[in-house]
Amino acid sequence: MAGIAELRKLRGSASKSVAPSERGDNKAALLFLGPWFVGLLLITVGPILASLFLSFTDYNLLQPPTWIGLENYERMIDDARLHQSLRVTFTYVFVSIPLQLALALALALFLDRGVRGLAFYRSVFYLPSLLGGSVAIALLWRQVFGTQGLVNQFLEVFGVEGKGWVSHPDTALGTLVILNVWTFGAPMVIFLAGLRQIPEMYYEAAQIDGAGKVRQFMAITLPLLTPIVFFNLVLQVIHAFQSFTQAFVVSGGSGGPVDSTLFYTLYLYQKGFGALDMGYASAMAWLLLAIVAGLTAINFVVSKYWVFYDD
Repeated sequence: MAGIAELRKLRGSASKSVAPSERGDNKAALLFLGPWFVGLLLITVGPILASLFLSFTDYNLLQPPTWIGLENYERMIDDARLHQSLRVTFTYVFVSIPLQLALALALALFLDRGVRGLAFYRSVFYLPSLLGGSVAIALLWRQVFGTQGLVNQFLEVFGVEGKGWVSHPDTALGTLVILNVWTFGAPMVIFLAGLRQIPEMYYEAAQIDGAGKVRQFMAITLPLLTPIVFFNLVLQVIHAFQSFTQAFVVSGGSGGPVDSTLFYTLYLYQKGFGALDMGYASAMAWLLLAIVAGLTAINFVVSKYWVFYDD
């Protein structure tokens, strides 16, 4: 009991020893953080909760929402275009992300060899990541892969008759995959930073043992780089599921031809702002959140089998 009483005295003396200026600093910190908390509530948390509520309603932006329970989610079971949008989006993600990361890693390995003018090349290669999601690049892409585009002009040199790549259902999605692969700059810079953290002594020891470049890559570089690969994988998967601008511009907002570029986000936009079926669009948004969260969770669970850390 005496010990408890002594602790209480120490706590009381500590609280009394806090200078008024320090208490003023706390108030100043809360004052400066206030706008951020207001923005968090009004711009982030508020709309999230509102969309969750609207997903259980029939709402067309013109009349008050009407509670309908799980009907919006039940509609998804029989929505053929939603199923098509999921197929298109999953194909886009599972094809473009491995190709993008492979290209980013290959270029990072090339630049890590001490290329003269590294800062310049790093900036040039990073530029597509900044511009790839813009409307201007999507318009340029539609022209490049159009009937009279640069791709067909190049094929004509070899006597090959091209076609409208963005207007054919068999190749339209492929052009968007190429566009996403082209935006390899961000993961490349991260890979390059990871390569710079690998100790050189590992490679020196491998050379002494007679290991070649391929063996060094498989036994040293790739295992030590797996945390960076995992980081890039999670980020790029989330980003790919949110892709919208490319498909909207290339297809003219229709997702065509024959819904071959109907990304999930594009169909969500069509239902929410085209058909004014905002309740159903909100339910679709929460389904997308569940899909992305589920894939992210799977990545974290599976990562323990292939991601290696120094410790």
